[in-house]
Amino acid sequence: MERAIILSGLAASGTDTAPRRVVELADGLGIPAADLLAVAGHPVPAELLPPKRDTRVLRQFAYRVSHCGHSQLAALETFVRSLPRVAAPEPFVQQAWPGRRPPETRFAAVLCALVRNRGFAIGDLPFMGLSLSTLYGMVWRWDPSPHRRQQLSAVAGPLGWTLPDLFAVADEPYSEEIRPMLHCHHLGRVLAAAVPLSTAQLIETAEEADRLSARQEHGVWRPVSQGFAEECPDVQSP
Repeated sequence: MERAIILSGLAASGTDTAPRRVVELADGLGIPAADLLAVAGHPVPAELLPPKRDTRVLRQFAYRVSHCGHSQLAALETFVRSLPRVAAPEPFVQQAWPGRRPPETRFAAVLCALVRNRGFAIGDLPFMGLSLSTLYGMVWRWDPSPHRRQQLSAVAGPLGWTLPDLFAVADEPYSEEIRPMLHCHHLGRVLAAAVPLSTAQLIETAEEADRLSARQEHGVWRPVSQGFAEECPDVQSP
């Protein structure tokens, strides 16, 4: 409960909390500092953002990682964190929002920032069971809707956020019966760990993901339609 109070408080009035304190809280909560700064409404320093990378490679990387199950994702995250941090040839450069238009509501702006913090545009994200028009709408306006819980359950995992945490930031009631749709936060942990990687390292990691998952190349895009959320150890029924 204390965790949810901290997150909802930062989302509501985070600019009253100094950026240094927000970074300290991020470390204690196990959330990327860039993400919590965005939640609190503070600018994200350039050193916390990814370098400029080939967008086609980034898109392929996210897609190929999404074919890994939980044990494979754990191994892949270890692989990513073992890679050396190389000097970026070019700093992070991306439009101010990853959607088609600027966000107009608070939580839409937060979602935009979480996607941006990973270097993605909406079209680069792995398949999540939502249409592109829905995703673009989410990062433009986050209005009251009966579909909000389903939408949060779809996007939390690829962003590396647990459902309780993202629901707290969105000021949406959460219950333990709510489950991720296709992907849980273990997929997003790999995507978040890969933020500092260069284009060449993304290619290397995608090849490692293929080796672990034994994904077959069919020459066409085939999304993971069923996902691995039901196998997540965090949400297994006792």
